Amino acid sequence: MSLAQRPLTQELLGFGTVGVLAYAADLGLFLWLRGPVGLDPLTAKALSFVAGCSVAYTGNALGTYRHHPVGRPRRCPDFLVFLAVNLAGALVQLLCVAVSHYGLGLTSRRADTVSGAGIGMALATVLRFWGTRTWVFRGEGRVGSWTG
Repeated sequence: MSLAQRPLTQELLGFGTVGVLAYAADLGLFLWLRGPVGLDPLTAKALSFVAGCSVAYTGNALGTYRHHPVGRPRRCPDFLVFLAVNLAGALVQLLCVAVSHYGLGLTSRRADTVSGAGIGMALATVLRFWGTRTWVFRGEGRVGSWTG
């Protein structure tokens, strides 16, 4: 593995690890809010989504991107930009479900799961990785490309 590939590989592994932890926090909180707490599904999902984003932002800031300080001043706090990137990812997942379910007529639970949690999650993860590295934790000298 060349030196140029190694940092990207480490970045991908860190981003993936943080993503798994954030997903677990999101899912765990959602299940708790829907079950014992008894909140409606949209409120529970909104709260668990923000919690998952908070875990992901903190994990990426303190772990994956700890050596990539944000190098430019901006009016919008980094967490809000991070939240916007994650909302865009959520929209990608919803769009995949909508296209599959309503556009292609694949209406089974399995098809919805494959399109949203499979294909949609994969596409959303690529978008989140790119957006996080390009807009939130853009290190000095990096112009946002995946090649460094």
